Amino acid sequence: MQLIDTHVHINFDTFQPDLAAVRSRWQEAGVVRLVHSCVHPQEFASIQAIAGQFPELSFAVGLHPLDAHKWDQQTATQIKFLAGAHAQVVAIGEMGLDFYKADNYEHQQQVFTSQLAIACELNLPVIIHCRDAAPAVRDILQKWRKLHGERVRGVMHCWGGTPEETQWFLDLGFYISFSGTVTFKNAQTIQASAAMVDSDRLLIETDCPFLSPVPKRGEKRNEPAYVRYVAAALAKLRAETIEEIAQKTTQNACRLFGLSL
Repeated sequence: MQLIDTHVHINFDTFQPDLAAVRSRWQEAGVVRLVHSCVHPQEFASIQAIAGQFPELSFAVGLHPLDAHKWDQQTATQIKFLAGAHAQVVAIGEMGLDFYKADNYEHQQQVFTSQLAIACELNLPVIIHCRDAAPAVRDILQKWRKLHGERVRGVMHCWGGTPEETQWFLDLGFYISFSGTVTFKNAQTIQASAAMVDSDRLLIETDCPFLSPVPKRGEKRNEPAYVRYVAAALAKLRAETIEEIAQKTTQNACRLFGLSL
């Protein structure tokens, strides 16, 4: 069984003491590829260094919406340069909107749109963070398509939206990625969304070191090996085997991010 964790942050300090052991565990769990997200281009060097150690790691470059206040023309130039200069970059992100923790709505939307432009220019998919902002994200993506005549490719990561919102992004051509939150007892809305996503649009992730899944919920640090618990939860919700979920999500990740096994 082969799994792909499509969203990790293993450059965080919490992984420094035992990263080699963390890698051994994800290999034992069948995780054959990982996509490392980026919250600020200043992280790029540390992410690239880890990818130099672990060839199964590909990565993105972008600016998280909660860092939108740090955006300037230099940031845009840096993202564009790094993405174009390194073959291991497979996406722009994570980007998007977070109206839960910040209220600079207009500025977030401007930064989001600027990064969409970079992704489309470089023909790369986007990794979208969307928290309490699904209508605004949908509107931006719809307007982009209307103005530019092209559809943005990408994934709604760590998805927590309703089935109705899920359908919005499926209709826009997006993949939907589920994290450890789908295993939580009170996550009925997320579980309903996970049950309805088309098989060719489904992805899995840990978003580690955050959101440890059941049965590892008590652990403060999540890690890539635990993506198998996300796959198992999806299998139960969708009345499929974990092997079927693994095969489909791995194929989908390879297709979206241009990965090879």
